[in-house]
Order: sequence, then C-alpha cells, then structure tokens
Amino acid sequence: MIKMLFSSALCMAFSSCEHTSSQVQKNESSNQIKVGGPCEGCEAIYESKTPFTALNEVDTLTDFNEAGPKLVISGTVYKSDGKTPAPGVVLYVYHTDQTGRYRVNGTETGWGTRHGSIRGWMKTGAEGRYKFYTLHPASYSKQGPPAHIHITVKEPSKAEYWIDDFHFDDDPFLTAEDKKKFQNRGGNGVLHLEKRGSIYYGERQIYLGKGVTDYPPEKTSVLSDNITTGRLVLK
Repeated sequence: MIKMLFSSALCMAFSSCEHTSSQVQKNESSNQIKVGGPCEGCEAIYESKTPFTALNEVDTLTDFNEAGPKLVISGTVYKSDGKTPAPGVVLYVYHTDQTGRYRVNGTETGWGTRHGSIRGWMKTGAEGRYKFYTLHPASYSKQGPPAHIHITVKEPSKAEYWIDDFHFDDDPFLTAEDKKKFQNRGGNGVLHLEKRGSIYYGERQIYLGKGVTDYPPEKTSVLSDNITTGRLVLK
C-alpha cells in the first residue's frame, strides 16, 4: 500500500513538473517579440516533455524503428544575415505515419491529439546544427497532397512561428504549381534525398526571418576608426 501511494505521488510530481515547465516556457514567450503572423497550432512547441534547457540538436521520432523508408534530415540554422550559425533555436516537427494519418495512440493531450504521436523537438547547438531520425511520411491519400513534415521555430527573444514545410523533390504529387505557392519562409524546404545503404538523407539550411512577416532587422554594431579624430566611432 505504501509503495502504491509513493508511486502515485511520484507520478503526480512528475506530471506537475512537466506541466509547470511547459507553462513557464509558454509564459516567457508571451513577453517576447511576436513575428510571423497567425500560427495555428504553433504553441504545440511547448508540449515537449523535455524542458527547452535540456534539449539537444538531435532527436529520434517514435516511428524510426518501425517498418518503412528510414529518413535522416539535418542542416544548419542561420541568423537573418544568412551566414552566422544560430544557437539556442528550438525546432518542433511532426508528420503523418505510413498510412498518411497523424497517428494517435490514445494518450496524447493538447495539440498531440491533432498532430499525432510522431513528433520531435530539437535545439541548435553552438554551430546552429540540427538533425532528426524518422520515417519518410506518407501522403494523405493516393491522390495526394505531397508528403510533408511540418516545422515550427522558436528563437530566443522571439515567439514561435511557422516556416515552410519539408517537401521532397521526387514526390510524384509535388508539381511546379505547388512550388510556386510556397512562401520560402525560412528558405527553401524542398529536399533532395540521397540513399546510402537503406537510409535516405536530406539536408535543409534554415534562415531565420527569411520571408517571415513582421521580422525585425538584425541589430548590429560596427566599430570603425575615425581617421580625422583618432577616436573609435560606434555606427
């Protein structure tokens, strides 16, 4: 009986900690710069069971060890100048299973009931890198649309926002007309996959703020030598 009571208390404590951590992260975001316009479901980024402070640049989604075409996607996240790696950026991804469904197992809460159980979270390191292991998602039906992976971005000091989904250039449903409709938010999201052994690899570079509504210009300070006065001038 004592053991059962202890276990229940422990579960309640962990559940409370997870909820508190998620709520704290969300509350912090409410005081940050809003960019990107409306973003339905983007708050799902705060449903990570791992606190943002403990995330790393690699994640393995729940479907990776199941039957299907294995996929590894990686890349570098750059600041808005297009060349400086961006550390500390949280990425949230989710997609369909091999039947084209956002699969739920009955234990999901929040946005997990719509996004399904195949989802993951990463945070870029000092070099701005990210990587995730999963299976190639399936289209919703035999008529399309193109298979895709949704992604939400959360930068330090800014609220979360969406960028273009990951798509695949060999997808039979991906037409030239589809590509014209992409907004190029965060840069080009259409991947070219390379098969090595039994695994497909794709790479995407992400450019923060590119094509994103209301994104503020990067603040830069440059010191230069004022030859006439011999003083350093802050531009």
